[in-house]
Amino acid sequence: MGDFLRIERNGAVMTVTMDRPEDRNAITDPDQSAEFVELTESLARDRSVRALVLTGAGKSFCSGGNVKAMREGTGMFSGSPFDQRNHYRTTVQRIGRALWELEVPVVAAINGHAIGLGFDITLMCDMRIMAESAVVAESYVKLGIIPGGGGAWLLPRVIGYARASQMTLTGDPVDAQTALAWGLVSEVHPAERLLARAQELAQAVASSPGHATRLAKRMMREGMDQKLATHLETAAAYQALSHHTDDHKEALDAFLDKRAPEFKNR
Repeated sequence: MGDFLRIERNGAVMTVTMDRPEDRNAITDPDQSAEFVELTESLARDRSVRALVLTGAGKSFCSGGNVKAMREGTGMFSGSPFDQRNHYRTTVQRIGRALWELEVPVVAAINGHAIGLGFDITLMCDMRIMAESAVVAESYVKLGIIPGGGGAWLLPRVIGYARASQMTLTGDPVDAQTALAWGLVSEVHPAERLLARAQELAQAVASSPGHATRLAKRMMREGMDQKLATHLETAAAYQALSHHTDDHKEALDAFLDKRAPEFKNR
């Protein structure tokens, strides 16, 4: 792991902070994308992590791509159109794929500006809560480019086509109360309360067996593009797997015995 993502662990909950506040947590360097991918790959192997909180250091969640590098044509913005296409596919687009495929539930604590790619990253999370002072924007068109991080695919699924079109085609920022009214986030809190609330939500997720929350998340993700019959077949298979876990048996015993369960990821 590099120096962009700062990781803290509290039991079954991991808090990941994008930690370049001097750059508003902008993402341009290939190693930043690689850190996200490495993180998700490690979580796929570590069943002891049951929930993750993602946030940003300083006043921003993530300001997207580095606009100075864009103007100068350096880094991922260098080279021919073919080179730039390949840069996108092998750097920042890997973040969206990695977060989308991650089975561990993710809570985005949007502490400040989430702009462009930074906003797209929040869309790949399962739950989003927002500071009262924060804003989000699908602002690519303001720079004469198009959504490149997956937002154009997911945003209409989250808030509907009309509102997604308004955000995407104007590029205008959306404040926290509007985001709440549109269903883009589920809660809005004072900035000083945001991270603690995100961790509370993550702990609530982590209180259930990890196999159940991971498979339930996968069911919702896959269900977005499945017919009902296919979805139900998948559900039957996942349910059968769940019934044969020790944690399922422990959950039943604890419920009937009126005691707190002790899950062991088995």
